[in-house]
Amino acid sequence: MLSISVALESLQGFLSDELPDAPGTRFVDIPFALNDAFDPLAWLCCQPVWPQFYWQQRNGDEEVAALGAVRRFAALPQADHFLQQPAAADLRVWGLNAFAPEQGALFLPRLEWRRSAGKASLRLTLSSDTSLRQDAQRARDMLSQLLPGGALPELSLSLKSERHHPDRAGWFRLIAQATDAIAAGELDKVVLARATDLRFSQPLCAGAIMAASRRVNLHCYHFYMAFDADSAFLGSSPERLWRRRGNLLRTEALAGTVASHPDERQAQHLANWLMYDDKNQRENMLVVEDICQRLQDDVQALEVLPPQVVRLRKVQHLRRCIWTTLTSPDDARCLLQLQPTAAVAGLPRDVARRFIEHHEPFVREWYAGSAGYLSRERSEFCVALRSAKVTGDTLRLYAGAGIVRGSDPEQEWQEITNKAAGLRSLVLDD
Repeated sequence: MLSISVALESLQGFLSDELPDAPGTRFVDIPFALNDAFDPLAWLCCQPVWPQFYWQQRNGDEEVAALGAVRRFAALPQADHFLQQPAAADLRVWGLNAFAPEQGALFLPRLEWRRSAGKASLRLTLSSDTSLRQDAQRARDMLSQLLPGGALPELSLSLKSERHHPDRAGWFRLIAQATDAIAAGELDKVVLARATDLRFSQPLCAGAIMAASRRVNLHCYHFYMAFDADSAFLGSSPERLWRRRGNLLRTEALAGTVASHPDERQAQHLANWLMYDDKNQRENMLVVEDICQRLQDDVQALEVLPPQVVRLRKVQHLRRCIWTTLTSPDDARCLLQLQPTAAVAGLPRDVARRFIEHHEPFVREWYAGSAGYLSRERSEFCVALRSAKVTGDTLRLYAGAGIVRGSDPEQEWQEITNKAAGLRSLVLDD
C-alpha cells in the first residue's frame, strides 16, 4: 500500500497551501506507481466514505476508483452543463443513469484514482460556489477518515429465500400479453425483464461480489456504485451505450442471444446457429435501424459494421457496431437519443416503455440504464446489464429478453435464466 499512502500525503500538502476564500474549481494530480499489489476496488470498498464508484473498461485499458462527492447531479444534463465551465475542462463526472434517463446519480469525485495506458494517477478536486478555502477543509476532513485498505472478504453465503418477479407462471402470462400486443400491431418488439431477490442469512459485501464478477466475466465493462454502507448497484455488462472522443461516436446493437458452452466446438456450433437464425438477426437489425434513425439528424454518415458473435461465460450475443461523427459533441443529447435502446426497451420506444411500466411487476431503477463518465472532451457509458442491486442481506438480480413475433415463453425464460447466471453463480452453487 506504499503508493496510495505516498500519494495521499502529497495531496495533504496541496491542501495546506493558502487557498482563496472565493468560488472556483481546482484539482491536482499525483502520479501513482503501478509497482505493487494495489487493488483500487478493494481499497475503495474499505473506505467509510460514500458515494463510491468503480469502473473498468471492457478491454481492460482503463480503470477508475472514485470516492466522495464534491458535487452531485440528479441528471446527466446538469452534469454536462457544469462541465462547460472553463475551469471544468479536464474534469470527469462519474455515475449512473436510470432506465428512465431523466434520472441519474452522478457525481464529481473528491478523489479519483485512474489507470490508463499503463500509467496511474490520484486526483483530488476542490469545487465551490462560495469558498475554495472552506472546501479544502472539507477535503482535509474526508482524507482524515480514510483507512489503509485491505483484502475483500471471500463470498461464503447461506441462502434463506429466493423469489422471482414475475414467477414462471407470471412470466408466461407476461409474454402472452406482449405477443398479443405485437400481433395487434401495437408494438414491433418489447424487452421484458425479471428481477430475482436472493435473501441471505447475513449482510452482503457488494464489493466482494463485484471482485468475483470481475475475475470470471471477461470482455465486459465492470461497474459498481455504493450509495452508502448498505446499498449498492453493480454489474458486468458486455454492451457499450456509446463512446465519444471529441466528435467521434461509437455505439452498437447488442441483441440476439444463445447459450454459451465450455466446450469450444459446442460453443462454435451455437454461435454459427445464432449468426444465421432469422429471429435473432431480425431482432438485432431492429435495434440497428432504431439507433440509426435516432442519430441521423445529429451526425454525418453512419457506418454499420458486419455482424459478429460476442462470446461470454454463460451466453453469446449478436453485435453490430455503429461508427459515426457528431455534428457537435453533446452528451446530454446522446443519452436521450440512445437510452433506452431497442435492445433494452423495444420498438416503438415510447410505446414499449409504457408497456414495461404498466406490466412489469417491479421498477427497473438503474437496471438497463447506463454506467460510466462524461467530460468535455470525451465520454463513455455502458448499458447497465448483467447487473444486481445489493440492499443489506438481499441481492436482486436482473435479466431481460427481447420479445418479438413468434417468441416462445419457455425459451425466453431459459434465456433470462442463462443471463442471470453470470452473477448468480458467483454467490450460489446450484
